[in-house]
Amino acid sequence: MPTYRQCLKQAQKQMQNAGLSEQSATLLMLELANMDSQNLYMDYEKEMPSELEESFNEAFPRLLSGEPLQHILGFEWFYGYRFKVNEDVLIPRPETEELVANILAAYDEHFADKENVMVCDIGTGSGAIAISLKKEEPKLNVMATDISERALAVAGENAKINEAQVAFCCGDMVEPLIERQLHFDILISNPPYIPNDEELEHSVKDFEPHVALFGGDDGLKFYRIIFERSKLILNEKSMLAFEIGYNQKEALMAEAAKYFPDSKIEVLKDMNGKNRMLFIYNHCD
Repeated sequence: MPTYRQCLKQAQKQMQNAGLSEQSATLLMLELANMDSQNLYMDYEKEMPSELEESFNEAFPRLLSGEPLQHILGFEWFYGYRFKVNEDVLIPRPETEELVANILAAYDEHFADKENVMVCDIGTGSGAIAISLKKEEPKLNVMATDISERALAVAGENAKINEAQVAFCCGDMVEPLIERQLHFDILISNPPYIPNDEELEHSVKDFEPHVALFGGDDGLKFYRIIFERSKLILNEKSMLAFEIGYNQKEALMAEAAKYFPDSKIEVLKDMNGKNRMLFIYNHCD
């Protein structure tokens, strides 16, 4: 049997030759072995158990092909919670955790005293945002929409796994909420915002759902739809929160001002100093 070191060194060399991240091989080993980095280092020169070697050798070719590690494992961690992911949903990204944190901070500032705060997550995908918010602030009444029934099936499973009470409905953006004549205090969306002609990495383009990635010629198509239609479902005092592309600040602030001329509009930076979150406050002063 090979040692952990021998197996990993060979895998890392293959990843390097393929132009892929060597760290992914280590992360795959850690997850399959149910180890942390310190334990792996302590066992580095020990022989791998035969079952682990078999599992690694079965999974590694998929990693070497460029398939996302999260699809191979079948899950991703987000905001401390475990979420099932597959080809039907976008893999939750770390920067979206910052959106959740800022939404919770804004809730505390503007809505904490309200008894029944209604929240909707538009284009929920895996349900990561909606479920994390419900787990962190159980008082919130959370509803989430998606146009994909397959995505909603994954989101529903994630709600059960994480024991979060979130209502899901299938439909195009805010339309199912309009049809139900519902009204909300907080609207959230991480919509598709990549321009149609932008080149993507192989692991994203070939393994993640395009319906969750591309946002029209300039990437702003779905923001405009939400800006225009959201007034039919928002309470007078309300807040909208979006994830945005790092280079979309000026264009989106201009678009938002057309639809919300009297509202406070701000863009927040992520921990890397990039403009990644758009917040709109209606009568929140």
